[in-house]
Amino acid sequence: MPEAAAYLGLSPHTLYVWRHRRHGPPSFRMGARGRVTYRIDALDAWIHEQEQADSRSNPALNPVSAAPKRRCASYSATA
Repeated sequence: MPEAAAYLGLSPHTLYVWRHRRHGPPSFRMGARGRVTYRIDALDAWIHEQEQADSRSNPALNPVSAAPKRRCASYSATA
């Protein structure tokens, strides 16, 4: 897990917490001692998913680039 945390630029504790909250990248246990393991391609895919979910990296999600909404034509101000 320390290698995966370093690869992601996170602390091992953060990765540990994310794993138990099922928030972070996919992992599995391997070996007799049940060592937590991450595949590099899974880490890369998870990073890509995070980029696509962030409006700063994905122009389609950026509210600034969205077309302005039109007001309803039947709206009238009463004095």
